[in-house]
Amino acid sequence: MGASAIAQGLFRETPEPTLIGGRNRDTGRIVFPCPDDAARWEPIDLPRRGTLWSWTVQRFRPKSPPYIGPEDFTPFAIGYVELPGATIVETQIVGADFDSLTIGMAMKLVTTDFATAANGDAIRLYAFTPATEA
Repeated sequence: MGASAIAQGLFRETPEPTLIGGRNRDTGRIVFPCPDDAARWEPIDLPRRGTLWSWTVQRFRPKSPPYIGPEDFTPFAIGYVELPGATIVETQIVGADFDSLTIGMAMKLVTTDFATAANGDAIRLYAFTPATEA
């Protein structure tokens, strides 16, 4: 079975996960995701590490549509991660107990399976997890 991103143009998985942001060609402003207007926005790779800016816990299954996740819902952390010199991105936070999350903690980009498509392929999304220094 294969895998596909939850939406095209958000991230690349190889060689390491990388978010694809957009830089305004006139102002230099950086946003995520990259807007479709190629005349005004150029795609750029965003930093893979950042700082937890804010977070909360999603404790109930969101309304479908647009939510396409599993029917058996498990609460998850969602937050904003500030990417240095770039922008702040909204993201699911994985690999952490809710009680261990703190504003300002170092985070790193990962990808994770989110749901299964009708053809059996995994639907992947980007997420951030606490960064541990070696």
